[in-house]
Amino acid sequence: MTAEHRSPSLLHRRLAAELEPRLAFPGGEVAPWQQRARTKITELIGLRELNRAVPVRTTPAVRSHWRRSDQLGTIEKISFESEPGSDLVGYLCLPERGEPPYPTVICLQGHSTGMHLSIGRDFDDERTPIPVEGDRDFALGALRHGFAALCIEQRSFGLRRELDQHHVSEQGCHDAAMHALMLGRTLLGERVFDVDRGLDYLATRDDIDQGRIGLMGNSGGGTVTAYAAAVLDRISFAMPSCAVCTFRDSIMAIYHCADNYVPGILPELELADVIGCFAPKPMVVVAGRDDPIFPLPGVRTCFDAITEIYTAAGAADACRLVIGDGGHRFYEDAGWAALLDLLDATAAR
Repeated sequence: MTAEHRSPSLLHRRLAAELEPRLAFPGGEVAPWQQRARTKITELIGLRELNRAVPVRTTPAVRSHWRRSDQLGTIEKISFESEPGSDLVGYLCLPERGEPPYPTVICLQGHSTGMHLSIGRDFDDERTPIPVEGDRDFALGALRHGFAALCIEQRSFGLRRELDQHHVSEQGCHDAAMHALMLGRTLLGERVFDVDRGLDYLATRDDIDQGRIGLMGNSGGGTVTAYAAAVLDRISFAMPSCAVCTFRDSIMAIYHCADNYVPGILPELELADVIGCFAPKPMVVVAGRDDPIFPLPGVRTCFDAITEIYTAAGAADACRLVIGDGGHRFYEDAGWAALLDLLDATAAR
């Protein structure tokens, strides 16, 4: 055995390069293919197992922790049971401008100190504004554009970080991701389930436009955005940021946290196929020109394949790629400009 044959990643990358995913979009009619692909995605991320474990979805019994006025609107901190033993925590933000019912975006932070960044407030003192790098104050961006926002604290981040174990991995998400696998779930699927429960909560409110609820997030939040958009019908637009790239060029080639990995997905689907399940709804893919973990060449390859599916669905103009001049972050001005343009075009049809 030569030294160049000892690294497991070399074998895995070669196998990935040789694969032709069985459920990749074959061309032709989109809707029947989407149905097959969604079924497989639901299975692979463990969402089917999770739905089986939670057969009765109750109307959220919401607890309000505080409600405050902001110059852009109002912010209320809430929580409710997502599934027995796991509480969803979030901020509901309603804009000062505009009239209800409001178009709404569900906001998801990636690996960070948590959802407090979405409202630009200190983690320990939510009355204190803080500067937020990389346009990650997602909810404030939504309010600036007249949208309501529901910020969900993702499992293993922020207020939902691991606190019980004696030893916790540095990444924070690793332990929960491994435990979920042992139960036939994935942490990714659990996060998608939380988005669905967030939609259950929004459905109880008459100040939210139920036909205009979207989803956005950066990095790990962008990954959940892509998968949730693929399998949850109630999402009407999506904006994943710094998360869209071919598996071969990113997840299989560069170190990533465990919550990005879906057992058995690559023999079945590439990420473009996952996102293609959202066609023909408006989709803005945001990328950083110099993002080191989602390289731009792989982003472009992935987006070309997404465009092929959207074109077959008769909606070639409903997906956009926005490339910011920087690294692994969100680009608010360019991203929102593209999204609003797509939403206006959709409304005009």
